[in-house]
Amino acid sequence: MATVVDVEGSSYRRPGVGMLILQNGKTTGAVSGGCVEKEVLRQAQSVFVSGKPKIMTYDGKYRLGCEGVLYILIEKLEATTNTIAEIQKHLTLRIPFEISSWYSKTECSSPTMGSVIKFKNGNEFSFSEINQSDLTLDIFKRDILPCFRLFIIGAEHDAAELCKLASATGWEVIVIGSPKNPKKTEDFPGVQEILLSSPEDLNIGHLDNQTAIVVMTHNFAKDLLYLQAIKDTKPIYIGLLGPARRREKILSAFIEYFPDVPDPFLDSIHGPAGLNLGAETPQEIAISIIAEILSVIRKQNPIPLQEKKGAIHTSSNQKTMDATSVKP
Repeated sequence: MATVVDVEGSSYRRPGVGMLILQNGKTTGAVSGGCVEKEVLRQAQSVFVSGKPKIMTYDGKYRLGCEGVLYILIEKLEATTNTIAEIQKHLTLRIPFEISSWYSKTECSSPTMGSVIKFKNGNEFSFSEINQSDLTLDIFKRDILPCFRLFIIGAEHDAAELCKLASATGWEVIVIGSPKNPKKTEDFPGVQEILLSSPEDLNIGHLDNQTAIVVMTHNFAKDLLYLQAIKDTKPIYIGLLGPARRREKILSAFIEYFPDVPDPFLDSIHGPAGLNLGAETPQEIAISIIAEILSVIRKQNPIPLQEKKGAIHTSSNQKTMDATSVKP
């Protein structure tokens, strides 16, 4: 496992990103835009042989033009069946867990470096035997969150386009359709599951802040009924398709039926769903919706990057990563 644990200056991606390297040379994930990976793969071969974690540095000033230095921890990962099952359980139940990595900025190979997974139930798993009492080492911590999840309520052709693009983004996508007009998984490229449920019978369980919902049945009454069905949930984003006038009519009717609905639920509703990108086609509309969801979950005010002052990425000592590439 190769993990970017620190960065000096600018870089293509932030600390916490990683790539899994198999002994046969196959890889999953990336630590940069593609320029660093060959060097990481080459240096990983010595870790396969020695079993000792090592730190490698990559100066992008001379190779990438990013003027940043990457510190990449490469360590052997030998997880038992029980450990894999524990990780799988946390991801399936959408329970975050923490990874702590001890490293040195000095390019070296040392058995005292390495990473530890700490699960919510108190169990721990070390990638390798490390000496956590070595105070000379730096430590990098990050929370591994459940994969971001998108519920699409509606099963028309534009829902299929949103499903396809959201899945390509790395999200888990669940489509909710009508039992009267059943759809198949092949109708929605990348979908994880299709739920056939009327609003009255809808049960999507606990929704965390790693979940968004887009309501797009193209039917005013159905949109209203589905909105009522999710009124007790707490997704981070709810999108309503259609013009602002339609949104106001839906919300007015909704509040009339449920005057005591909490403000956070109403604040999470965005309608018309999407950013003002001049989108016309279903594919473009899907892009604008995904862009708005990203701006909400990343707490960003969308502007052209050329107008942003300072670094593209905001750095911090404590990083939070989502498990978009580590699906159950």
